This record gives sequence, structure tokens and C-alpha cells, in this order.
Amino acid sequence: MSTPPVVIVGAGPVGVTAATLLAQYGIEALILERWDDVYPRPRAVHLDGEIRRIMERLGVGPAFDGISRAALGLRLLDPTGRVLAQFDREPYGSRNGHPEANLFDQPDLEAVLRANLTRYPLATLRGGVEVTGIAEENDCVRVDFVDTTTGAGDSVRARFLLGCDGANSMVRAAIGSRMLDMRFDQRWLVVDIATSVDLGQWEGVHQICDPARAATYMRIGNTRHRWEFRLHPGETAADYDSVAALRPLLAAWLAGVAESEIDLVRVAEYTFRARVADRWRRGRVFLLGDAAHLTPPFIGQGMGAGLRDAANLTWKLAAVLGGALPERILDTYESERKPHARAMIRLAKLTGIMMTAGGRFGDRLRGLFAPRLHLVPGLAHMITSGESPPLRRGALVHAPRPRRGLAGRLVPNPTLANGRRLDDLIAGRYAILTTVEPAPRDSSVVEARGGTVVVAARDTELYRWLRCGGATAALVRPDGTVQRGAHDLSTLCGALPSFGRVSAGEAQ
Repeated sequence: MSTPPVVIVGAGPVGVTAATLLAQYGIEALILERWDDVYPRPRAVHLDGEIRRIMERLGVGPAFDGISRAALGLRLLDPTGRVLAQFDREPYGSRNGHPEANLFDQPDLEAVLRANLTRYPLATLRGGVEVTGIAEENDCVRVDFVDTTTGAGDSVRARFLLGCDGANSMVRAAIGSRMLDMRFDQRWLVVDIATSVDLGQWEGVHQICDPARAATYMRIGNTRHRWEFRLHPGETAADYDSVAALRPLLAAWLAGVAESEIDLVRVAEYTFRARVADRWRRGRVFLLGDAAHLTPPFIGQGMGAGLRDAANLTWKLAAVLGGALPERILDTYESERKPHARAMIRLAKLTGIMMTAGGRFGDRLRGLFAPRLHLVPGLAHMITSGESPPLRRGALVHAPRPRRGLAGRLVPNPTLANGRRLDDLIAGRYAILTTVEPAPRDSSVVEARGGTVVVAARDTELYRWLRCGGATAALVRPDGTVQRGAHDLSTLCGALPSFGRVSAGEAQ
């Protein structure tokens, strides 16, 4: 077998996204996957506006819109169904240029991602194989695997290995990484139902804050609905294996709906956990997605965190493999992504505890404080803005001390004067955003190094964002993060690495 620069273990959304992004940079990648086809059971159901931007980068934006629906936000309800608090989210696009809450069926998304992957000759997906061993050999990684049909063994060597193989990651075990428990384990029942009956519910996510039976409801498609209920001790999914058995739980939503009008798609038990790997890298081996972190689903950030991992790491791998950046820059993957993943896990834990804790006393506190949550400074913005917390200062984030300004922040995605979104011009490459016209020599430097310059017209959203950040120009990384802000445009242009899209990697 040929030697690809990158081998990826796992062809879920994270693995396929990583392979697609690498192919766009002209980097060959081989995905090894145990299953021959998309895993048919629905799991993740939500992506935010920032991840929707990644869908656009992958080339599946319109296809994703065709299988998803925009949610209107989040409601917290008491056990009687009374609304305690509501956080509205923009369904038509705000700072990210896309809806800030997108609901979908995961098998549909995986099918879209895999179909798109076939457009990239540099990306190969080999299903029906199970990885059995990993060994680092000098300047490469050897991956041993067997064909699950024939039992024949084989191996492949690569410069780098990405472990995108989920919560029970073989790659994580192979590099001696272990999951650190962040002290959250709850057993929940997950129910997926299809019905053509209009249930007449608000088109957002419903969180029922009930210590006796916390629950979540959302409509994820034209006819598809998802419920999650916390299981009591001794209960299992087998206790709810029919519509009749589920009726007591679903009565508030399915009153008047005949059993013949309900298709029970799936009933499953999941243990929601909060965990993060103690290390995400050993040598040439990296962990991404659920292999690196497990997030309770209450804020819908589990899959999104994995796709952020892929967006953060792949451009750095491409830059190292292409000689634009030194290999030590790969250390920034864990130092940048791990704090953000832990912050999202803590927020998900807090949301879960808020829904489930305290018994009757907790109910009284929720009834008192939840309606006032919108008064907490920054809380509503954090929930509804779709803006990730800024990355910390580091080798690829030149933030001043104390932190202020634009460095470490994700750029917005406004519509420009020419009618195009900013991401259409800069996504996937280094860019200079500026409020002043660059000198010809600066423009030439940027062009020669594979970057692009975007001049923000006065009084536009992009112009105001730059000025509010205390800068007249910003150096933006290929993942959309501001590397540094400045007033000296020539200095930023001179700091641009020689890195851009590689035409050989474009879809055929």
C-alpha cells in the first residue's frame, strides 16, 4: 500500500471532515473505518452557526441546509410546562452568516459528508477494516489493521495519524492517554419518532427542568422528533420499547395522536458523561472528537467540538507538511483546543445540573431565578451569539497582556460590498483584513505567499468589528482565528507565512 502523509482512524463526521480539509490543501489522507457504510442510528442532532461555516468550507452548505432545520433557540420549562426562560437564536444568520442553531439527523449528515468526500481524489475511505496496532517508527507511524471480512492483515505507514475513533478510542489507548472524569454521569433514554402529524410545538429546543424526570424535546426534521428523558435507577431502554410503553412520557406532546400515526425509529439508553483526555498527542499521533473529549448533550456541542478540532489541526498539518511552518507548531493543537473543550463541558454540566438537581427546593429556586437569567451580564449573549470564547495567547495567537483586542477571536462572516460573504474570500487560507488600502508592495507580498487581502469599506460590519477591536488591520489564520491585530499593515503583511490553498487538492 502507498504511504499517505496522513492516516485517519474513524470515518465519522470528524474523520471525514479532517480528510476533506486536508484534501483541499493538497494533502493525501487515508481513512480506515470498521464499518462498510454509515452507522444508521441517529445520535448527534445539533450544530451551531460556527460549525455551519465549516460545512460551507467543506462544500456541503446547500446539501446540509437540505437535511436540517433552523431552531429558534432554547426554552427552560418547569415540570408543568410553564416557560421559565427563553433564549432566542437568530434563524436567518447573524455574526456567522448562518442560523445559530441547526437540527438534523446524523446519518443524513454523514451520508452528505461521505458523498462530498468522493469529489476529492486525494482522500480515500477504506471501510470494513479494524485497526489492531500502532507503532511509531523514526519519522513515521505504522498502522496495522485487518480486513473484517477476510481476516487478512495489512499495514500502512504515514507521517501523522489522527485518532477520530470515538469514545472507546483504540488510538487513545495505544498512546497511553486516559480520560479524566469531570464528575458527571447520568443515564438517559433517547427516543426518535417520525410522524406526519403537526405536534404544534415551538420550533426550538425544550429543556424540562424537573428533578423527578428531566427531559429534552426538539423537532429535528419535517417529520422527525427527538426526546431525551433521564432514567430512574433500575430503568432501562427495554422498559420503553413500544409506543404504548412510551405514552406516559410523551403524553404532553402526543396527546390525540393515534399509535398508527407514529413510527418509533429508535429507543436507546445513553450514559451522558463529562470527560477529557489527559493528553491529545503523542509524537505523530493526535486525538480528535470523542476520542479526546466527551460532552454532555445539554448545549448541543459534542459533535461541534470534534469538528472544531479538525478545523484547528488540519491546516497546521498542511502547513508543516508543506514546509510553511515548523513541526513544533503542532503543539498548539492541544494547547488551543483543550481549554475550549473543557469550558464547553463545564457549561454543559452546569446546564444538566440546573435541569436535574435539587428536588422540590431546586424547583423553587429555578422558578425564582430562571426568569431572571437574561439579566446576568453576558449570559444571554454567550448562549445566543454563536461566538466561541477567544483562544489563549500562544505561538499562533499574539495577544497582548492583559488580553484585549482581536487576537484569538474568530472573525465574523458578514456580507461584503460585493455581495459575497467574508468566508468566500478567506476561508482556508491566511488573510489580511484592513480598514486602509495596502501599498502595492504589501499586496504583492501577500499574493506571493498564497494569502489574500480584504479591505473593509467604511461603516460596514467588518470595518466596525476591526475598529471596535482596537485595530486597523488583522492577520487571520486559515481556521478563521485572528493571529494578531495591529495598526501597522506592512508588519502584518511581512508576518504572513507562505501558505495557501493548493490547487491540486481541489475537488475534481
